[in-house]
Amino acid sequence: MVKKFSMLALAGLIALPAVASASAGKAPSDLEAKIEELSRQLDALKAQMAKQSEVITEYGDRVDDMDEMLEEKGESWDLAARFKFYGDFRARMDYYQADTVFSAGTPLQFPTGFSALAAGTSGGDLKNDTIFTNRFRLNMRVKATENVEFKGRLAMYKAWGMESTPEGIGDMYNNGTAMPIFDGNTTRTPDDNALRVDRAFVNWNNIGGMPIWFSIGRRPTTDGPPAQVRMGTDQRMATPIAYMDYPFDGISLGYAYAWGNEALGTGRIRFCYGRGFENGLLDEAPGSYHIDDTDFAGLSWDVFKKGHRFMNIQSFKVFNLFNYPDFLDLYSEDNLIAPQYGPQDTLGNMYHTTAIYMDKVNNFSYFIAGGWSRTEPDSSGMFNEYDMSLAAILGNGGVPPVIANTDSENGYSIYVGVRYDIDDLGLKIGAEYNYGSRYWVAFTPGNDDLYNSKLATRGNAYEIYMIYDLPTGEAISKYAKTFVRLGWQYYDYNYSGINDWNLKPYDLDDANDLAMLQSLGMNPIENANQIYLSFDVYF
Repeated sequence: MVKKFSMLALAGLIALPAVASASAGKAPSDLEAKIEELSRQLDALKAQMAKQSEVITEYGDRVDDMDEMLEEKGESWDLAARFKFYGDFRARMDYYQADTVFSAGTPLQFPTGFSALAAGTSGGDLKNDTIFTNRFRLNMRVKATENVEFKGRLAMYKAWGMESTPEGIGDMYNNGTAMPIFDGNTTRTPDDNALRVDRAFVNWNNIGGMPIWFSIGRRPTTDGPPAQVRMGTDQRMATPIAYMDYPFDGISLGYAYAWGNEALGTGRIRFCYGRGFENGLLDEAPGSYHIDDTDFAGLSWDVFKKGHRFMNIQSFKVFNLFNYPDFLDLYSEDNLIAPQYGPQDTLGNMYHTTAIYMDKVNNFSYFIAGGWSRTEPDSSGMFNEYDMSLAAILGNGGVPPVIANTDSENGYSIYVGVRYDIDDLGLKIGAEYNYGSRYWVAFTPGNDDLYNSKLATRGNAYEIYMIYDLPTGEAISKYAKTFVRLGWQYYDYNYSGINDWNLKPYDLDDANDLAMLQSLGMNPIENANQIYLSFDVYF
């Protein structure tokens, strides 16, 4: 309407001279009337154009404001988009049944006053019909600069109906199970419903424009190869292989390379250092009691990686190994003595070397791994015995004295596994076996086997499992996986002690060793069955 009116007014102005000429012979009063009418139209046109100008200015300001707002929001959205969040949730049910060396009713005799190792023991087998657990983990990645990236993971792991560690988990001396909760398994053992820091580290990549990186923080050192095969993730989840399953804080310096050979692909080598125990502020007065820091240092070498073909060798040394770590809930007021385990002590050093080769041919995955451990004790000894003679006990206040074993002991392990994928059914079927010798030590306090670390077994461990990918529709995230996992594990122990380097591993088929175990008041596990069913969602 406004445009139409404006065009008419302009046409009138253009036609004004012609009208005046045509009206030259008319009365002056008629001409004046027409001029006045055209003037009014011109004024109206000016007013309309002024109003349109105000409207244009107003909308122009709004557009400018919107541009600024979008620019600001774009910057904030870009900042938010730097953060990548993903995670997983697992609900799991376990059935566990274990046969101990001494059956119910067998008297467990030990000298009066010697209760440190035997506290809470009793004859009889062990069983838990059902234990349910929930585990939730949230991962985060964010870049600070082009070459500096932070990675973190929070984790909650608890048993249904419990706000603490369930009975029988973390009781290594009584029944040979895993260590109580400490820094090396705090997010890997069912406890309360707190969300704790499981991983938190920074990577500085491409240092000097070269394939070199530096990393510092709480390390990604749990569920390493080949754990991804039986856990159903099919992606490497940690730096060290599974024989080193131990959350710790430390640093690494790495170098990546290409073989220049199509069959070998690429490789990486890393120097790693970490701290397993901090001794704190020390009183250096003569005679003051203290133990040393426990540190790890070694190499993790991805010899080659091409597709599914992968080989890794890792070797490290443990300096000033503790007899037991800094348990989180067992200390007396002086913070030096855990009532059940005696005073803390530094025992010496340990060497650990393991290797793995794994590959996948069509739908068939397989791996073979092996390990070697060697103790290097100081005067306190490792794999020690107790003098159970009456004279020695009476001469030591009724407590059997320790016979320190200062000899180096070598341990070995072999670990093999296979898995076949039936893609049309979304089904994967696998089997694993591992063997550990008498003095074998696996650094696996962060294992995911609930009661006993199978890779720490001194004897034989068997496992069969199946993974079924649930038909839950199209994946929304590249991380998405939904599956159930059903498995059975069988532990057949030849020697006592699991993940323990303090007490001598006693032969469970030797009558003299059994008599010694009975006199110590110990009733180790001889064999165990565990059945698990899990529902896993990665998002």
